[in-house]
Amino acid sequence: MRSLAEWRASIQEARLKQKLKPRLTVGLGTCGIAAGGEKVLTSIREEAQRRGLDLDVGFTSCVGMCYAEPIVEVALPGKPRVFYGDISPAKVGKLLEVHVGSGQPVEEWALIQVTDGAEPYPGIPRMEDSLYFRQQVRVVTSRLGLTDPESLEEYIATGGYEALEKVLSQMTPEQVIEEIKISGLRGRGGAGFPTGLKWSFTRNAPGDKKYVVCNADEGDPGAFMDRSVLEGDPFSVIEGMTIAAYAIGADEGYIYCRAEYPLALKRLRGAISKARAHGLLGDNILDSGFSFHLHIKAGAGAFVCGEETALLASIEGRRGMPRVRPPFPAQKGLWGKPTNINNVETYANVPFIIRRGGNWFASMGTEKSKGTKVFCLTGKVKKTGLIEVPMGITLREVIFGIAGGIQEDRKFKAVQIGGPSGGCLPEEKLDLQVDYESLTAAGAIMGSGGMVVMDENTCMVDVARFFLNFTQAESCGKCTPCREGTKRMLEILTRICEGRGRMEDLDTLERLARVIKNTALCGLGQTCPNPILSTLQYFRHEYEAHIRDKRCPAHVCQALLVFSILEDKCTGCGACRVACPVGAINGERKQPHHIDTSRCIKCGSCLEKCKFGAVVKV
Repeated sequence: MRSLAEWRASIQEARLKQKLKPRLTVGLGTCGIAAGGEKVLTSIREEAQRRGLDLDVGFTSCVGMCYAEPIVEVALPGKPRVFYGDISPAKVGKLLEVHVGSGQPVEEWALIQVTDGAEPYPGIPRMEDSLYFRQQVRVVTSRLGLTDPESLEEYIATGGYEALEKVLSQMTPEQVIEEIKISGLRGRGGAGFPTGLKWSFTRNAPGDKKYVVCNADEGDPGAFMDRSVLEGDPFSVIEGMTIAAYAIGADEGYIYCRAEYPLALKRLRGAISKARAHGLLGDNILDSGFSFHLHIKAGAGAFVCGEETALLASIEGRRGMPRVRPPFPAQKGLWGKPTNINNVETYANVPFIIRRGGNWFASMGTEKSKGTKVFCLTGKVKKTGLIEVPMGITLREVIFGIAGGIQEDRKFKAVQIGGPSGGCLPEEKLDLQVDYESLTAAGAIMGSGGMVVMDENTCMVDVARFFLNFTQAESCGKCTPCREGTKRMLEILTRICEGRGRMEDLDTLERLARVIKNTALCGLGQTCPNPILSTLQYFRHEYEAHIRDKRCPAHVCQALLVFSILEDKCTGCGACRVACPVGAINGERKQPHHIDTSRCIKCGSCLEKCKFGAVVKV
């Protein structure tokens, strides 16, 4: 069997030959496919054949610029790689004619260029200089959108399996764990427990059978970090898990991934099969005597299975419900055996740490929060997508720098961090550092890394109700505080949004939230009050307006809406009267109209139809 070094050299030689002809690559992550990327790929192949062009046409994953999908990369021999955004089949012909044909990029469609040492094209920002990527540090995401995620050869050519080879030939399990401890890597899926410490607990636990488990049960609204990594670089997660297995003394592992991620599961299965076929998984890996067998468990979508003990119960074929800890999984986990559980991003960091050293990773970030963190930017920002930034960056730098600010230049109101169990932070917290301790002190959590940005048109009471409705529905019902307490809190929030709230409800909400936080069995119940507590802390005036003034300041809560027509702006065109489904609008043609509020069902049809700004919400 040839060595990895020999295999890598032959792959790199083949890649150099491949670069001798033009290459077009389409981003086919879930976001790219949803935006029409597969149609663009088909169009490129058909148009190239029609024109008789000898092209290398392929696909990659999401490069992170989800707001610009479908994205197409065009690379000519010896020239920079140019990434184009919002490409449709109708634009393919011009790309082939101008960029491939004449050798000059179509500047008005270009997003960034990756030079790879070539002379850059004028007028197109380099990836590292662009506003979106300038403050990013891509480690876990370094291959996303740049390599074929289904190609083991491309993974190896870009440094893949160097870490595993180093571990199996040069390091003891204790040395591996020590390197992870030096790095300061903390679990990227929730509370941020030190990864090296968790590995040492599992290694030192008695027992000759141990397991490694990857938690890929990403269920937060607005979160797609793990999905993107699994779709874009599945081999890095597999390599990281294999290194963890060697370190703790495990020979078997599971990736628990929700079935709603079909593309991630497809690419994972393919990656496992290829790794196994080439001696990188299974028995006697790289002739080292070390064996590791990896399986996939597709979850049914229960949010509570993101909690580690509920996840283990689900793998075992039981209902996914958490149990009391201790004992912790490190001592008694899967089928009662010592088990190490980390999430996708945590494992994906491991090969980079082993290759480049723990001190390299620890040089990034803050004193207690080392390295980088992957976030999803969603909500009311101009540039939604996937980013990776060093710990310690501020919220302002992320939202107004990388994401380009608020859509339509509206006023920023809040950012919700940490999924449905996270907190909502206001404008005065924009200069807060993004790290575990700072976020917790402000009333939020790091969680897995979702950031939902809200503008001035967002009702914070309605936001709290939305997230609590999600966690209440996802509660497994095992413990009374979560089962009953979330129902009571949701009832109160619903009553406030409908204008039936009482001032004493606010004290009741806060008291219930703190009791549930302190007494619930698992992380879901312990953190689900965070949206309520943080909005009460920073946006209490909105709650009071709903209760005292029977008014929703953001004009969102339908029960508190009143539609009115401004006489000085109404032209009497009648469009609103025609649109009203219940005949609540009356008035003569070319005369100001009026709304009968006793008949109005608050559907908003009049507001949508008025072209003169005469219909308003008050």
